[in-house]
Amino acid sequence: MDTNLPPVEELRRIDAELTRLDARRAELLGRRAWLLGVLYAPAARPAAPFGGFGGVATPPETSPRGAQNVLLTLGGTLLAIAALAFTLVSWGSMGIAGRSAVLLAVTSAALAAPAVLLRRGLASTAEALGALGLVLTVLDAYALHRVALPGTDGVGYAAGASAVLAGVWAGYGGLLPRLRVPLPAAVAAAQLPLPLGAAAAGGGPAAVAWAVLVTVAGDLLLLGRPAGLTARITAGASAGLLGSWALLTGGWLSLTEPWTGAPLLLGCAALGLYAVRAVRPAAPALAAVAGLAAVGAVAGPARAALPGEWAVPVYTVCGLALAALWRPVRAAWIPAPVRAGLGLAGGSVAALGVLWALPPVLGGLLGPADRSAGVWSGAHAAPPLGGYPATAALVLLLGAAAAGAVGRPWSRWGAPALGWAFLMALPVVLELSYAAGLAVRLVAAAGALAVAVRPGVPTRGLPESAPEAPAEVPARPEGAWGASWTAGVAAAPPAPGVLAAWTGFAAGAAAAASAALLALDARGATFAVLGVLFGLFAAAAALGAGAVRGAAAGAAVLVAAGLVGAGAAAAGLAPSTAGLLLLLVPAGTAALAARVRSAAAEATGGAVGLVALALTVPRPAVLALALALAGVVAAATALRPERRRAASWLAAALFLGAAWVRLAVWGVAVPEAYTLPVTVPALAVGVLRRRRDPAASSWAAYGPGLGITLLPGLVAVWSDPSWVRPLLLGAGTLAVTLLGARFRLQAPLVLGGAVLVLVGAHELAPYVVQLVGALPRWLPPAAAGLLLLAVGATYERRLREARALRERLARMG
Repeated sequence: MDTNLPPVEELRRIDAELTRLDARRAELLGRRAWLLGVLYAPAARPAAPFGGFGGVATPPETSPRGAQNVLLTLGGTLLAIAALAFTLVSWGSMGIAGRSAVLLAVTSAALAAPAVLLRRGLASTAEALGALGLVLTVLDAYALHRVALPGTDGVGYAAGASAVLAGVWAGYGGLLPRLRVPLPAAVAAAQLPLPLGAAAAGGGPAAVAWAVLVTVAGDLLLLGRPAGLTARITAGASAGLLGSWALLTGGWLSLTEPWTGAPLLLGCAALGLYAVRAVRPAAPALAAVAGLAAVGAVAGPARAALPGEWAVPVYTVCGLALAALWRPVRAAWIPAPVRAGLGLAGGSVAALGVLWALPPVLGGLLGPADRSAGVWSGAHAAPPLGGYPATAALVLLLGAAAAGAVGRPWSRWGAPALGWAFLMALPVVLELSYAAGLAVRLVAAAGALAVAVRPGVPTRGLPESAPEAPAEVPARPEGAWGASWTAGVAAAPPAPGVLAAWTGFAAGAAAAASAALLALDARGATFAVLGVLFGLFAAAAALGAGAVRGAAAGAAVLVAAGLVGAGAAAAGLAPSTAGLLLLLVPAGTAALAARVRSAAAEATGGAVGLVALALTVPRPAVLALALALAGVVAAATALRPERRRAASWLAAALFLGAAWVRLAVWGVAVPEAYTLPVTVPALAVGVLRRRRDPAASSWAAYGPGLGITLLPGLVAVWSDPSWVRPLLLGAGTLAVTLLGARFRLQAPLVLGGAVLVLVGAHELAPYVVQLVGALPRWLPPAAAGLLLLAVGATYERRLREARALRERLARMG
């Protein structure tokens, strides 16, 4: 390289040379990668374009071993079907001796063949023939009953035959341990003798269930033995199915014959706890099942000894007693997974009791909405009983006490929620008077709102506190459980404070709505209750924090609107006049928002404003005044910097709406009188914006102004039979389209062109309708059918050609 060049020229040459070298290096690396792919690709890869379709290799969809297993399975199944047909259908074509000899010979051959095949290494074939032999032994047992023992009881014979088959299959599996089917089949057959024997002996459901439990105990013993995996899986599945049946039988007997079902449920509970040691990963679930059985065993006889209305409280108390074992400090001697399962079972029973007690809560909450008389009629409907006794409130009270005793998170939101439910159920279950019902609902609302805004309850972010003290939870589970079980299984993390706050606010709002509906029976009660509710929500807005504070402020605005509406109704004002009066609420909200920021309060004020406008719709003149007043409120809101953009647009829309309504009141029917006064300034603003910001989109600059005139004009054209409006609109849209094409602006081009096309279609529509009416009615569906046939034939032909090409290419490879 010439070093005598100027530095600038030499640097330019060096950069050019480096660029050329980088490009050459990239080219060589790409070639190297391609060569490596060719050299080290599998043998079938070079032929990929010829062995697949579209240049992509088609991998085999199954392995040779998989195909072999499918064939063997299908062959064995077909042979079993043939043997079954021979046994059940073809008895009339052969004598007893011949039939027995054929079945015995075939069974012996099928059972003996696997031994020879295993020695020759044909394990899969041996497996298939061994399974066939097991099926044939079942057919032999059936043939023996039909031929030699036709008079024996079918259920009893099935019990004995299943026992014999289980022993024969187990022995056969012991002789040929490489076969995987005999031992699981023996375990499956061993599930039948005891239950079938109990049924054959005339035992009732309890006796059969006890036989099932003994069988389940045998399955659990087998799970602890070093048997084959498939045998243990079969034993576990059988134990689960039979145990579930016994548990359901025990539960049914607990309801119909409590003293008969209780011992059976205790047996199910004992086996469930014993199964925990055999199936440790499922320990919590098994312990939960055992806990449910124990609750049923204890509560069943107790329920039978008490009146019917005490049934659910008895089960609830038993469930809460069992759930108390969840606390490690109270039952440290119980392994953690078992504690978790028992706590889940007890808590589930208590939760079901609470669900049973919820209908009277709904009755107290929604009962005031079922109004038989008018507003302020003075007639009070009796609280709906619904057949729920006072013990429903007792169950809710027990649940609240238990949730409070458990500690966080349940004490934070569970206990207040259940306490609120208890208060809401009292008017229904105790048939309280009108005044007492109102007082209880107001107390429930106040208590719930106090929970929502109480100090120390955050409304957003992380939980307030950590999980409960770990000193109560052992570092490792006891005894043989080892380190696989941690103390965290038995302890639930606390719920965030936001859940408690929102639960309290939702409950308070629901109780407030119920009280307000109930207060509509009397005028004085309406004003008194709404005044109390306004104070409650205002206090919650002042004392709360975060989103709950805003929601409380919005609720206070809503109650204030109710007070204004009630005052207008008491004064006998017309709905339109009441709508004007109701505009005081959004005006006051906007004034208050200048000092206290609350998006929820502003949104609620806006919703009240919409209602006020809706009330004035029947009188257009009043509606125009209401729109103008609402525009003034929006314009005042636009003085705030954070609301300036949205509020200014809203104010403009409201003022425009007021002008339009006033034009309608004056009888102006030409839509251009409404749209052109908006389009001209809107387009002027768009021009100014494009001058200030050339990068602004034409849709943002000119789209609103053009759309406000073109779209209503298009609607008017399609309903106007004269030719003047289509001509004027067509000329205008043609000019807009040409301007959009001249200055390459998308919005004028698209809007003007679309409206121009639609105007032209409107002018041609009568002629198109006349042409379509002249066509035969069968022609369109016939044309559609021919089109579909042509497409289908083309598609099929393309597929056939593709398959033929693939086959030719495969043969060429």
